[in-house]
Amino acid sequence: MVLHPGRDARLRAGHLWVYRAEIARLVGEAEDGETVTVLDAAGRHLGTGFLNTRSLITVRLLTTSDRDLDEAFFRERLERAAAFRRGVVADTTAYRLVFGESDLLPGLIVDRYAGTLVVQTLTAGMDRRREMLARLLLELTGAGSVYARNDPAVRRLEGLPRETGWVIPPRGGETGEAPAGDGPIEVAIDESGASFVVDVAGGQKTGFFLDQRENRVYAAGLVRGEVLDVFAYTGAWAVHAARRGAEVTAVEISERAAAAIARHAALNGVGDRCRVVTANAFDELRRLDRARARFDAVILDPPAFVKTRAALEGGLAGYKEINLRALKVLRPGGWLVTCSCSYHVAEAMLEAVVLDAARDAGRWVRLAERRSQARDHPVSLGVPETRYLKCLILEVE
Repeated sequence: MVLHPGRDARLRAGHLWVYRAEIARLVGEAEDGETVTVLDAAGRHLGTGFLNTRSLITVRLLTTSDRDLDEAFFRERLERAAAFRRGVVADTTAYRLVFGESDLLPGLIVDRYAGTLVVQTLTAGMDRRREMLARLLLELTGAGSVYARNDPAVRRLEGLPRETGWVIPPRGGETGEAPAGDGPIEVAIDESGASFVVDVAGGQKTGFFLDQRENRVYAAGLVRGEVLDVFAYTGAWAVHAARRGAEVTAVEISERAAAAIARHAALNGVGDRCRVVTANAFDELRRLDRARARFDAVILDPPAFVKTRAALEGGLAGYKEINLRALKVLRPGGWLVTCSCSYHVAEAMLEAVVLDAARDAGRWVRLAERRSQARDHPVSLGVPETRYLKCLILEVE
């Protein structure tokens, strides 16, 4: 594959994606999912990666060297990913083992939940090697089973079906054993002293929001008194805060997730300090303000409001609205923990939104800390898309 003149600078700077519009011509024949060599316009070698002519991202590089992408290559890459996690992950049985481009394995996500690995093969090249990757992962980690959560919509852009199921099922009696029919596949995990039960088959993402792990633990050591956890999902922020003595009100629109919050609070012995409200977050924040309810801390961890650049304006309005409402129910001296997992919302944009909301609410805010995704979700400096999570911790007067 040869690129158009002047279209190699991004790859030389460390990015791994080749877009369709950058390609001058394909040399030879290769099927989607097979490996191709990428050359600049002068014929100089840029790297080797997986081809998919159906995708706008037509090639994803795995290496800049000239080597075969065989089993030995993937074993080496997976070993390096596992070694990195051994250095940065502690006090948890659930973490991200492989983070795509940040581990030079674009299109592959692997999360570990105790003895169960959950994989996402999001490109044609990785999907064709799913069984080999699963086998290597079990050999390298000692886990007992591999479950595929290949239901993200992005697979459609690769011409792949959305599907879930066991790649390597557990042996009898192991945690995460497949149910007789459709239903949850539950795995018990520990996170910094707290216990949770993750549904790897039906939960959000691969079952749990692992990227917020370090932020949850940090915030729990900071907030005190009455805490409002909005967009609470299955209660991880709430449980950590309650275990440190806070009285938490958790707001979640999904009845299934709300039931999980109550279950996790009871599991951790804080059922008396966690009140669950099943409601729309925007509506509940407005209701609390009208009722003059006030809190010592508010945690906002919403879903991505901006999934495409075209949705930026509307998404920023949504972020402003929830931050405005949160600021109105905070007591003076209270803490606001506000997050965005939208890649297209830069950290500076989020700060500007909070400042704008503070002006409208008549509140003064100061930034105590900027945080990001947990260290098991490392950022590749050459691939800015790998940094998506922003977490601001602010004191409010």
